[in-house]
Amino acid sequence: MADKEFKAGFVAVIGRPNVGKSTLINSLIGQKIAIMSDKPQTTRNRILCVLTLNDAQILFIDTPGIHKPKHKLGEYMVQTAENTLKEVDVVLFVVDATAELGTGEQYIMERLAEVKTPVILAVNKIDQVKKDALLPIIARYTAVRDFAAVVPISAIDKTNLASLVDEIKSHLEPGPKYYPDDMVTDQPERNVIAELIREKALHKTHDEIPHAIAVDIEEIASRSNGDLYVRAVIYVERESQKGIVIGAGGALLKEIGRLARADIENLLGSKTFLDLWVKVKKDWRNRDAALRSFGYE
Repeated sequence: MADKEFKAGFVAVIGRPNVGKSTLINSLIGQKIAIMSDKPQTTRNRILCVLTLNDAQILFIDTPGIHKPKHKLGEYMVQTAENTLKEVDVVLFVVDATAELGTGEQYIMERLAEVKTPVILAVNKIDQVKKDALLPIIARYTAVRDFAAVVPISAIDKTNLASLVDEIKSHLEPGPKYYPDDMVTDQPERNVIAELIREKALHKTHDEIPHAIAVDIEEIASRSNGDLYVRAVIYVERESQKGIVIGAGGALLKEIGRLARADIENLLGSKTFLDLWVKVKKDWRNRDAALRSFGYE
């Protein structure tokens, strides 16, 4: 029967920075791939995450948040997100139920006006609002445009995620299984490790160094005892930022390493020695050569 056919397709997860896109993808996949932070514009590259079910394979593309760029890195991130909209089967527009419909959401909906593929509105963080406030929140969005569907969710509590997946599947065509059942991302191992380290650095430096951090994995090697050796460099833009990342007596850098190592070991399943360094690459976010060296092309 037709409704039993295996379905497959690509879904762009888009939205204003800090609405919970990466948290949503991690909850759907059941594994930490997209990095999470309370700072805007955390995701810098498109990250393909794979959800394989008995009847479908959904390929989620976690895009950088659409925002008004302030430097060349920001321009790259916004262009990446907007290009993604043209290449997918479904667009998943994630919004924050606790925030007003502002200029950021309006800007995104203007971009979505040109999109011919189905757009599903996922209203996230419903665990943080009263039930009687939800319908007016949804009404503000549906008054601006028609959506293929509206699904209220809580990514962190996994509320209504099954309904969201069912809605996505209803808009996919029959298709092949693009990736093996056990594959959850197309990102190279070193990219995922770099992102996990960057996440911890973002968390621990708070607002002091919001986005002047990049991570380069210089070496990954397996030791004779089966342990993994990873040498990584955290790059910042100024000497003062280097001192912040290292911390008094190297304490903050050690804590970043400890937290990142735990995630890396959990992801790869092997004991890891993480050799972390901090270096300065002046004003790298505005230098084309530096952006290319960190994979932003």
